[in-house]
Amino acid sequence: MNFIAKQSLGWFNAIMKNYTPIIKEKIVKRYFQEKIVAKETKSTDINILLNRVKTNQKNEYKKKIYFSAIASTGLILFGFLIF
Repeated sequence: MNFIAKQSLGWFNAIMKNYTPIIKEKIVKRYFQEKIVAKETKSTDINILLNRVKTNQKNEYKKKIYFSAIASTGLILFGFLIF
């Protein structure tokens, strides 16, 4: 382990010295670039939103009906099994 750590890696040092200015330039460019603000207008159709709300309400109502039906059926079956 110590042998690898003590080895001279001249080729690696040369490569890293070449990359260091490039990396520094990229970091500096990031801070000096003008920020381009994209003005996107988002529009929504109210009818679509209202229809979505209505369908969600219908689905919730159906789920409540199904749950109450299953719960009452379970209670009735439990009652018949006990008595």
